[in-house]
Amino acid sequence: MITFNPPIKDRTTEQILQIVSSPEDWNDIALVQAEEEIKLRNIPEREINQSKFYAQKAIEIENFKLANESYSISDFIFSPPTTLFEIIVSWELRKDGYIRKAD
Repeated sequence: MITFNPPIKDRTTEQILQIVSSPEDWNDIALVQAEEEIKLRNIPEREINQSKFYAQKAIEIENFKLANESYSISDFIFSPPTTLFEIIVSWELRKDGYIRKAD
């Protein structure tokens, strides 16, 4: 059996809600333990849904930041080899979500 440090049952309610809200970041055993702990603590469904909503919005904000990141003059002055290499392989930037840099 996998043990977590600290154990799921010893974590705060906020931490447990974070586990349940971002299942892609945790393994299945941690999710099951977190869901069991939610039932034991009688956390309202509204609070769980709210936590999932905020986690989704945080992901959307991060994706928006990536998509709108662009080059600046300082990129070309202070690190020209790296910047030029990124421009040459711009299809990789698009795959990684850097839409504006790829364009």
